[in-house]
Amino acid sequence: MSESNSLNTARTARYHQLSIRLHWLMLILLIAVYATIELREFFPKGSDPRKAMKMWHFMLGLSVLGFVFVRILARIRSTTPAIVPTPPAWQEKLAKLMHFALYALMIGMPLAGWMILSAEGQSIPFFGLELPALIGTDKALAEQIEEIHVTIGKCGYFLIGFHALAGLYHHYIVKDNTLKRMLP
Repeated sequence: MSESNSLNTARTARYHQLSIRLHWLMLILLIAVYATIELREFFPKGSDPRKAMKMWHFMLGLSVLGFVFVRILARIRSTTPAIVPTPPAWQEKLAKLMHFALYALMIGMPLAGWMILSAEGQSIPFFGLELPALIGTDKALAEQIEEIHVTIGKCGYFLIGFHALAGLYHHYIVKDNTLKRMLP
């Protein structure tokens, strides 16, 4: 095999570099989003550090929303490398369902957070900008959306964890190239 063919095979065996970078950036952002909302509990209500944690939670969540669309576009524009050896059909269907759920999480949660702030009549901070409200002020609606937001946020821990475990399972147990396709 020539060096050129070897290089092309290696490239097609992995996702495009932009997709790989966005994947890991999204992980870092999601860790930060979850960390800021969890760490706020260490500070007294109304304190400046607690307010800062919540503000960072909002801004990082909105960053997830922005980057997820870049990620979807990158995914559409590039090819998906094959998993070798090919997994059973049920695993491929489960993987598609998992990816759909993760994308729904990365779109739905920031939008829900934006709607919560809007319905509470609060400003929507985004790195020095103030974004427009998505809906009118309605405290009861804000509470309902927040309850959903918190519940789905807890489900997000399991989705992200299961996704990571699946990658490790494929790498260490099945010994296929699922994880290697997304490694930097």
